[in-house]
Amino acid sequence: MLPDRMHAVLLTRHGDLGALEYRSDISVPVPGTGEVLVRVTAAALNNTDVNLRIGWYSRAGSSAASDAETGTSGSVEDGSWSGSPVAFPLIQGTDACGQIVAVGPGVAMSRVGERVLIDPVLRADAGNPTSTVRYLGSDCNGAFAEFVAIPAANAFPVRAQTLSDAELASFPCAYMTAENLLTRAQISAADTLLVTGASGGVGSAAVQLARRRGARVLAIASAGKEPALKSLGAHEVAGRGEDLVERFGVESVDAVIDVVGGATFGAALQLLKRGGRYAVAGAISGAQVGLDLRTLYLKDLTLHGCTVPQPQLFERLVGYIERGEIRPVVAKIFRLRELAAAQQAFLDKAYVGKIVVLP
Repeated sequence: MLPDRMHAVLLTRHGDLGALEYRSDISVPVPGTGEVLVRVTAAALNNTDVNLRIGWYSRAGSSAASDAETGTSGSVEDGSWSGSPVAFPLIQGTDACGQIVAVGPGVAMSRVGERVLIDPVLRADAGNPTSTVRYLGSDCNGAFAEFVAIPAANAFPVRAQTLSDAELASFPCAYMTAENLLTRAQISAADTLLVTGASGGVGSAAVQLARRRGARVLAIASAGKEPALKSLGAHEVAGRGEDLVERFGVESVDAVIDVVGGATFGAALQLLKRGGRYAVAGAISGAQVGLDLRTLYLKDLTLHGCTVPQPQLFERLVGYIERGEIRPVVAKIFRLRELAAAQQAFLDKAYVGKIVVLP
């Protein structure tokens, strides 16, 4: 027997942390054709949760995001990933582990009871890599709730009995993003690569996944995080703000995996060898960067913008988890009602890995 109402956190507008509202009277979703209902047992935070809340994705310019961050902006007309308005109120939450408790028409009843990880990339046609996609917790209600309804194809059974639900929830978005970056940049055991923002969810995942491929990893992180990153496999760790060219040398890396942007961009291109690859999936230190086109074409560099992964990538990730080839890095755990405090801890960046909330 399932309840009619559930606890959830609603994003009510673009703005400060006051835009998040914890509620206990939200209707439990009903799974539609081809969908399953998942009881969420753990959900993890990502940069996109903050970015969407403050309107950072708006192309209207920095002023829109700035106004949203202070809570003075009630509406950003292009504040979602897709460049369209966000449909408020919205339940955010991209990462989730849980248990299937009900199925919609067309889904076998035998799936009820499965422990699953949710692939947050919802494809209109799962077999077509170029089909229209929506993102859980951004384009539709997500995992910061007790229940979420998703396409059955996005609920992947996971057999990892030694891992807790909180540990499993730390994987989906960060590790899929990192694996997509490494795949697009064609990272192999022959490569030396630089990982920016290495203490965050995507960065720490990229360190592990690159080492899994046998690559040599140089990482950037704030002071005090070097031991944790070396335990994940980083060979060298430079401090945030350190002169990277002086530390590592011109043309010292084959690839750069970047989630930071900002001033790091110019140094990253100097570090790249001729024929080097730069892959980016974030800009937490600044979206506007300077590019000297002579550096790009004279060094035969390749730049990759990475958002939508190939359909088979999530299944590959689940395999890594089940075989113990990567490990979770959970820094802090909060209750769902403490989501605003969890986001503040996320913004403080005084941790390595992922922050998780439990409904």
